[in-house]
Amino acid sequence: MSYQLTISNEEKYQILAADTLSERTERMEQAVYQYLEAEKVKKEAAAAQQSQNEKVYREQAIKKQMEFLQKELDEMHPENISDVRKFEKKIEESGMNETARTEALKVLNRMKQEGEDGHEYGMLYDYLDFVTALSWRKEEMRPVDLKEARKILDADHFGLEKVKRRIVQQLAVMTLNQKQSGSILLFVGAPGTGKTSIGQSIAKALGREYVRVSLGGIRDEAEIRGHRRTYVGAMPGRIMEGIKRSGVSNPVVVLDEVDKLCKDYGGDPSSALLEVLDPEQNSNFTDHYMNVPYDLSDVLFVCTANTTDTIQEPLLNRMEVIQFPGYTASEKFQIAKRHLLPRAMEEMGIHQEKLKVSDSTLRTIISDYTMEAGVRGLKKRLDTLCRAAAVRLVEGNNRCISVTPGQLQKYLDMKPLLHDHMLEQQQPGVVTGLAWTQAGGEILFIEALFTKGKGNVIITGQLGDVMKESVQIAVSLVKNRYPDKAELFEKNDLHIHVPSGAVPKDGPSAGITLTTAIVSLVTGKTVSPKIAMTGEVSLRGCVMPIGGLPEKLMAAVRAGIKTVFIPVENENDLDEVPLEVKKSLEIIPVHTVSDVLEKTGLC
Repeated sequence: MSYQLTISNEEKYQILAADTLSERTERMEQAVYQYLEAEKVKKEAAAAQQSQNEKVYREQAIKKQMEFLQKELDEMHPENISDVRKFEKKIEESGMNETARTEALKVLNRMKQEGEDGHEYGMLYDYLDFVTALSWRKEEMRPVDLKEARKILDADHFGLEKVKRRIVQQLAVMTLNQKQSGSILLFVGAPGTGKTSIGQSIAKALGREYVRVSLGGIRDEAEIRGHRRTYVGAMPGRIMEGIKRSGVSNPVVVLDEVDKLCKDYGGDPSSALLEVLDPEQNSNFTDHYMNVPYDLSDVLFVCTANTTDTIQEPLLNRMEVIQFPGYTASEKFQIAKRHLLPRAMEEMGIHQEKLKVSDSTLRTIISDYTMEAGVRGLKKRLDTLCRAAAVRLVEGNNRCISVTPGQLQKYLDMKPLLHDHMLEQQQPGVVTGLAWTQAGGEILFIEALFTKGKGNVIITGQLGDVMKESVQIAVSLVKNRYPDKAELFEKNDLHIHVPSGAVPKDGPSAGITLTTAIVSLVTGKTVSPKIAMTGEVSLRGCVMPIGGLPEKLMAAVRAGIKTVFIPVENENDLDEVPLEVKKSLEIIPVHTVSDVLEKTGLC
């Protein structure tokens, strides 16, 4: 009988080797019980497995039926479509690349498993809602009509001929290549000169969507690249958020105020922008929140800044700098007459025949009530004028209001601004310089005076470190040039002052003015107040190049200056100066301090 049992050969041998029949029977009995128990467990396991399989098959069948019924309901009531079904449909229709589709389906499966009551359901929903809202399909390159583009740029912006010419060149290159190509444009200029608004004109000329992304004050790299989804409250970066808002894959994106990016413990946003603006890298830009690559190569990026001084060199090298010079008085007049005044009247609900502002009134507003390179302050004044006129029209039932220059103080509720003008009297030790500010150019008076003392140099007027060093260089140059006047410096204190002492001043362009002022004081000769100058100096006596020349020359014209000395190396910058300004000034390039002193009659 042992051969019928499922026992090993050793166990069979032990049964046969038993000494007595009773022992042999007992061992066989144990083997039979073990066999019966094993068969019982096997049957129970098979039954349990069959029951489990039936349960799984039943569940799958029910799910399939539910999916079928849900699809029927979705078709009958599209507004009540379930989240899972909605995202399945969006992923299917989105045109995502394979990497993005795989990640989206992975997150969708997690969302299914979580259920609506899961604590991660909201985070997963937000992610899928974002990636499916992006446009993943490449847009077809539309042909650009350059004549129409020029017409749009001219209609939206008066002047800025060099800027508009460069933009048209960019559009022409894109048309020939049938793709986004060329440099990243960086518009640099004073506030209110039209840097941001010209981005809207570019979008209109291309027939594309327009997105503005403000970068001013950003100090966290995650604002550019996005936050990783492991963090609570994670969000995509501002670049991808802007792409989502546009609804297309090739918008015109204006990155505003790139010179005001900050750097701290949160990382360096400027470095994060390197990948965004590099055509060799941004075709696979990966936002940390999305964690999948997105093609930014079709996006036309335009950047704006007030100055390039605070932009990191690697970032600046990726962009082509286009200077926005300040507007001349005649350009401001045309802008006010063609754009700002009609727009202000429309916003205030004033019909054209109800308010008349003469040309002389507009010119007075520009000259006496604004102090800027752009037109932002001019717009505010015209808005104020229209609001005051609206009150009079409603209260007085006037048929028409005419505003004259003499009425401006009453309408604008302010006194005329005090501009620095050319000095009427000339005296030794006083010379006019030119300075650049973020609001445009200004003239600057450098005053030097000897007082009884012990050879100290006193500096007042809130001068920064750079200008203080310029003072030391100027003093050394004059001492070296006039050794016979050494006694003056030894027995007197030299006091150098720049008026408007409450206003901080700094910059590398006052050296030649300081030197000339000290020479004028030492020699007792005067410099004509109709002369102004700009340029830094070296200990060798060379006049070094400066920046902001167009704004400085416009300030000279506004102040009534007739002659301006500029460094020889800045002659090429005269191409950016409006013709009207150049006609109003005698511009003399100088190479050394000796050239300046000779032409001013100090030697």
